[in-house]
Amino acid sequence: MDLANKLYLLLIAFRGFGGPQGLFGCETIVEHVATYLKMDPLIIRRLNMYKEGDLTHFGQPIERWNIPRLMDELTESSDFIQRQKNIEEFNKLHKYRKRGIAILPTKFGISFTAKFLNQAGALVHIYKDGSVLISHGGTEMGQGLHTKMVSVAAEVLGCNVNRVRISETATDKVANTSPTAASASSDLNGMAIRIACEQIRERLNKLLVDDDVNLSWENLVKKAYFSRIDLCAHGYYATPEPVGGDFPNNRANFNYFTQGAATVEVELDTLTGDWHMLRTDILMDVGTSLNPQIDIGQIEGAFIQGVGLFTMEELIWGDHKKYPWTKAGALFTRGPGTYKIPSFNDVPIDMRVELLSNAPNPRAIYSSKAIGEPPLFLGAAVFFALKNACKAYREQQGYSEYFVLNSPATVERLRMACADEFTERACIDKHEIFQARGSY
Repeated sequence: MDLANKLYLLLIAFRGFGGPQGLFGCETIVEHVATYLKMDPLIIRRLNMYKEGDLTHFGQPIERWNIPRLMDELTESSDFIQRQKNIEEFNKLHKYRKRGIAILPTKFGISFTAKFLNQAGALVHIYKDGSVLISHGGTEMGQGLHTKMVSVAAEVLGCNVNRVRISETATDKVANTSPTAASASSDLNGMAIRIACEQIRERLNKLLVDDDVNLSWENLVKKAYFSRIDLCAHGYYATPEPVGGDFPNNRANFNYFTQGAATVEVELDTLTGDWHMLRTDILMDVGTSLNPQIDIGQIEGAFIQGVGLFTMEELIWGDHKKYPWTKAGALFTRGPGTYKIPSFNDVPIDMRVELLSNAPNPRAIYSSKAIGEPPLFLGAAVFFALKNACKAYREQQGYSEYFVLNSPATVERLRMACADEFTERACIDKHEIFQARGSY
């Protein structure tokens, strides 16, 4: 074996694992139907939305369904209808700069489809000085998991968050951990920590009698220590039934669905394919948030990552005809020099993120909801807004029929989608449907 091969980075998906691609296909169908019927895609989406109690295509009943409310509230708060009219006027006045706007919903099932992974453990130690040490099965990778777990422990124990510390994940503390994936880590590990802390808190509460009812946290722990009370506990949690997938029979049950919606307005330079996001409005149902600052940060990051997925991050594979300089079957775009991801300049000029109010979720820790993966698909709203901008330009040039725009909507593809005399010079044969691929 060539040992050098072990140094290659793993080139795999994260945040979604095929889910955003499936959702994108469905929304493309909706947009195609709307174009054929000469109707606003928003109307088609509303007519075809699930209703409370409906069954998904994989047989799960829809419960606590907030997508209609999310779409209604976002349509109003983003002033979507008026902005559509404003954009029509803008496009009439500007020949080579066109604007587009789109609104999209999303729903993302939370839990592992592999049933056995829906479990977690935690180990909690309280020391006689009142400090708390927690070990759980989740891995912190910048998503704020440890911060949330500290707050869960402090809430149950009744101590200040600055007394709680997290021990980095180790299987000698918590064995048989599930992956930190599927956006379920706060749900699973948070419940395990809560169960462990509740055991200790129950022991401590027995000491709150007579003159000791109002003991401080430190004095309560000290009393427990001298009373020979166990200040350690192990917590274990398994997501309740029904949960898991039965793919041969096209059946699956998620613990719940995280839901959201986004409105995006863009401006496109039709001569170059360059574009900017003028404004983004996102409304997410995260239940009762464990930490709104973390959740909003996750929403912003996932959305921008989705923008990259649907508008920039093109995979170029080597073959003997189109890309002879790359070995056949080898991935050419595997580094920052060839694989374009969003940068500071791609952030919306005006970005507004809000969390849906009064949307409890009894199936997760403290009525919260997972937030890691669900917002990513909302980045597809940028794709459809750009396509609407291309559509306005094409209609100005006399091309009114439906057209295909492949994802990612790179600047090359956007420029060629804006069919005109210049694209005809560059591609004489069927220039109005030509799909650019790569810029190399």
